[in-house]
Amino acid sequence: SMAADAYRAYAYFRWVDDMLDQDGIAVTDRLMFLHRQQDLISACYAGKRPFSLQPEEQLVADLITNHPTENYGLHLYIDQMMAVMAFDAQRKGKLISLGALNDYTQSLAIAVTEALHFFIGNGQASPQDQTRYLAVTGAHITHMLRDTIEDTAVGYYNIPADYLAAHHITPMDVHHPAYISWVESRVQLARHHFYLSRTNLRRIENWRCRLAGYAYIARFAVVLDAIEKDDYFLRATYPERKSKKAGAKVAGTAISQTLKSFMPTRQPKYAIKVNQ
Repeated sequence: SMAADAYRAYAYFRWVDDMLDQDGIAVTDRLMFLHRQQDLISACYAGKRPFSLQPEEQLVADLITNHPTENYGLHLYIDQMMAVMAFDAQRKGKLISLGALNDYTQSLAIAVTEALHFFIGNGQASPQDQTRYLAVTGAHITHMLRDTIEDTAVGYYNIPADYLAAHHITPMDVHHPAYISWVESRVQLARHHFYLSRTNLRRIENWRCRLAGYAYIARFAVVLDAIEKDDYFLRATYPERKSKKAGAKVAGTAISQTLKSFMPTRQPKYAIKVNQ
């Protein structure tokens, strides 16, 4: 079933992420493991299932085998998730350019969005332009802000090297005015993506996809609210996002916006005359 395949996909990539994130593992070992996974996926898509697979590797092999007619959305999801894993495997301790960070966000946005449409809205109409990925793009921008303190402590830097150099700061200068300005600009960008996405979600035929999309946006909006409340000073944790109040707000917002999405867009009853 599609539900079982969704669990297979999640479990497999959770395992890959955990393997790459082990303490003390050398970069060369990370890359060897990653290349094995890439070769496995390529072989499965070529109809050649390798022998001696680990139980976790059998999950992705089964996932691909269960869809013998190559599905573009599923293939895109798997490829882009592997691109995300590859980026994370090599970036520890390195300053990253804005272009590379944007590519990272784009890969994740494509992967998560395609997974949503494949596992939940399979076969039903959805936007096919770049607006398709805006909700998850905004969510990942928020996610990197939320995890900045924790990530920085272990050598993952979520602010571009270009910006750091231009303002003569380091990734640890999170309370520097220039860093705070960067955070503010990212919050505004995420808000803009979410604003456009709420309208865009109306174009998705499957109502469960719509609901998931609205809930996804609402969940990350809670973090943006907290960052704004703190005047863009980042914290190590945001416990309010897991509170009962936040949960109720996310659920209520998602349901309300999903119901509104079924209502026709109102047009002005009368033409408004504008004085020339």
